[in-house]
Amino acid sequence: MTASTHFTATQIDGTPVSFADLQGKVLLVVNTASACGFTPQFEGLESLHQTYGSRGLVVIGFPCNQFGAQDSGTNAEIGAFCQRNYGVSFAMMEKVDVNGDNAHPLFKWLKAEAPGLLGSEAIKWNFTKFLVGKDGRVLKRYASMDAPGKLGNDIEAALAR
Repeated sequence: MTASTHFTATQIDGTPVSFADLQGKVLLVVNTASACGFTPQFEGLESLHQTYGSRGLVVIGFPCNQFGAQDSGTNAEIGAFCQRNYGVSFAMMEKVDVNGDNAHPLFKWLKAEAPGLLGSEAIKWNFTKFLVGKDGRVLKRYASMDAPGKLGNDIEAALAR
């Protein structure tokens, strides 16, 4: 597959989403967790959503419990946590696996398109971020410690394309 538009996912409230509906948008796809040292990045992700959303950026969070069991709650509990503690208004999807045989197909594709350090495809921890261009191709992969606030220049460039 060559573009993100072939995928579907389910929002945290159970509503299905076709990535074909996001064609022409810039996506920031993030695997999230509610009880991680990086959890405060929700604030930065929400800020990116507020700053660039009207210009075509779509921030999409995918809760994942594969790293230290740091998102063990139900989808409803995760959604409430994100809203209550960080005012998250960007799209949050149902909890998924990002590694292994049961990894969501979107994450299998993202990892293959943008391998990590030394060519490793596996996601190492929560809050790994993928920037996808308007054409549905992966532009860049960011590590957990890459703060959302540092992505502005790359997002600006992607929106300008």
